[in-house]
Amino acid sequence: MAELSELMALPGAVAAFEMNDRGELLEHKIAARSDLDAQALDLLGHMCVANIAIATMQARGWEAVSDNKGFYPINGFTLVGMDWSAVTNGHRCVVLANGEADYELAYARLGVDGGET
Repeated sequence: MAELSELMALPGAVAAFEMNDRGELLEHKIAARSDLDAQALDLLGHMCVANIAIATMQARGWEAVSDNKGFYPINGFTLVGMDWSAVTNGHRCVVLANGEADYELAYARLGVDGGET
């Protein structure tokens, strides 16, 4: 998994951070051109953990009640906003300006490859 400085080198990166299992901000980097701050990243970290938990519950439930497999485990996701997107996997997240974002490269740097971490 990439270091925060590697994530900040991605096209359009405006912030990168690491969070704990509860979503609390542990370490972060913010680009000078960004209007994000540590408090916003802490809230985003909590949102990432909550959404992974909900998606995991849904994936496990769907697999349990259907013949469809391959939804679990949930390794990462992208939250797409109006100006930027947050791409997360595990305890790391990178925030990308939408106009410059390379989502596939972000997932590759975060260690997501076809459902494997």
